[in-house]
Amino acid sequence: MTAFGPQIIAGLILGVVLGLVAKATGSTADDPNALGQTLEIIGSSYVSLLRTAVIPLIFFAIIASIANLAQVTNAARLAWKTLLWFAITALIAVVIGIVLGTVFQPGAGTGQTAPEGYDGNTGSWLAFLEGLIPANFLGLEVSGSFDAESGSVSNRVGFNVLQILVIAIAIGVAALKVGKAAEPFLNFSRSILAVIQKVLWWIIRLAPLGTVGLLGNATATYGWDTIGALGKFTAAIYVGLLLVLFAVYPTLLKLNGLSVRKYFAGAWPAIQLAFVSRSSIGTLPLSQRVTERNLGVPAGYASFAVPLGATTKMDGCAAIYPAISAIFVAQFFGVDLSIMQYLLIVLVSVIGSAATAGTTGATVMLTLTLTTVGLPLEGVALLLAVDPIVDMGRTAVNVAGQILVPTLVAKREGILDDSTYNAANPLDPFEDDDAAATLEVGSESTPGETHGGKTHDGEPVTAGRAS
Repeated sequence: MTAFGPQIIAGLILGVVLGLVAKATGSTADDPNALGQTLEIIGSSYVSLLRTAVIPLIFFAIIASIANLAQVTNAARLAWKTLLWFAITALIAVVIGIVLGTVFQPGAGTGQTAPEGYDGNTGSWLAFLEGLIPANFLGLEVSGSFDAESGSVSNRVGFNVLQILVIAIAIGVAALKVGKAAEPFLNFSRSILAVIQKVLWWIIRLAPLGTVGLLGNATATYGWDTIGALGKFTAAIYVGLLLVLFAVYPTLLKLNGLSVRKYFAGAWPAIQLAFVSRSSIGTLPLSQRVTERNLGVPAGYASFAVPLGATTKMDGCAAIYPAISAIFVAQFFGVDLSIMQYLLIVLVSVIGSAATAGTTGATVMLTLTLTTVGLPLEGVALLLAVDPIVDMGRTAVNVAGQILVPTLVAKREGILDDSTYNAANPLDPFEDDDAAATLEVGSESTPGETHGGKTHDGEPVTAGRAS
């Protein structure tokens, strides 16, 4: 673990202690004392900081991924094969998540009721279809409320993630079709994405403080019932992650005639870095490097598939996690899910993972899932309290899947270098050629536009945490 890991653990412990102190001194959800209010402000402020970057992050990350299609020979066939396998593995993962959520029942027995004003009829197939049509260019939604006692009017501006997703895909495809004339726009998009990721990394570094507020407020509001429920939730998540990583992926490798041991030996440096850094995009350069050097995937294809996977292929964040989380939130607030809502969870997990964008992906995906299914968004803040714990395992599975799919597609298309894949010992991804010297764990990385170990401008890429 890096110094960041102990900070998160310290934040978890401190949050629980302060939350219990606040509750013991009379703090309640309706009438919090000074400590309770402080914890609530710290937690809500951190969530607000994350939400601030969601819209531009989704928008520019998807455009940048689509733009990478222009870099690939025979792009159409390989792109569709890649996306198909993304969907297949995501479908398997989300089904595992739903099964584990119903078996573990992590949110059951808390005795909580749905928040005031919650409308349980919002999650439906028709609502999902209506939500796909952008109401305006930015997918913004404005709602207002009137307080009869004070006579005040308050307005709230929100956003529809599905609509932003549709808009970004349309613009990305259009830019790809326009060709050379769109290059300035695509370069601008990449630059904006790099700036957003830098700001996001600063926000992520505040996670220990945010953890204190989020978990402290949850403990002060709900007491030990919350801690026990979140513990069951965390256990269910890790069982699902382990099943996908060490059962589903090895099965797919075997079915395609590939050695399981060789895959893990070659991919392990990236999986390990993902677990520590908790960033798919931060691990991207190393993921691409081990995919090419250790597993024998051609550089031209890997430079498209791995960056695309870093923004759209999230079996941990976008399949297992939202499935179990949605079931947890429903059980926690005593909401019964219908068959249609379960199907919506599957649909959103399979086609909506492009919204995850490799950094605060799970938060975005959880918001997208809860909104689509029609569950209380108060569950987002509750689950963010333990997010750093589950995020390490989620990211490791994400990166393992991002390396697995290009390897499977390359094997099935007959372009995999079998001698490299089956080499006696995998190469050290930090050695050889000009880029090796810059592949230092913990350094800053450029987002998604890598091409055979080089950035879009031809400079060596670096591996490490998301910038």
